[in-house]
Amino acid sequence: MKKTKMKTPDGQAINEVFVADTPWLRLRGLLGRRPLSNEQGMLIAPCNSVHTLGMRYALDIVYLNKNNKVLKITRDLKPWRSSACRGATQVLELAAGNSTHKQIKPGDILTWAN
Repeated sequence: MKKTKMKTPDGQAINEVFVADTPWLRLRGLLGRRPLSNEQGMLIAPCNSVHTLGMRYALDIVYLNKNNKVLKITRDLKPWRSSACRGATQVLELAAGNSTHKQIKPGDILTWAN
């Protein structure tokens, strides 16, 4: 699976972002994987909704448009729940509480870090 890095507007980095951009990787997502650390995330694209069916841990869901602008954040999405956002084209999944820890808020634009 491809990996990249992303930065918040204030320069905080998410150092290991797994990219789920094929039908199989998008379908599987984080199912059967270890919980994300505070330095990890999963970017799912294209995507405008997620579910946590079969998950064993909560997630923060950051909905992004095609320009990486944060449209909505669903914090602490518990297992066996779903969430969606009209206009989103990609989703960044983070460990529960990490969107607050990284100070990500609607309107922010996340950038690719090299």
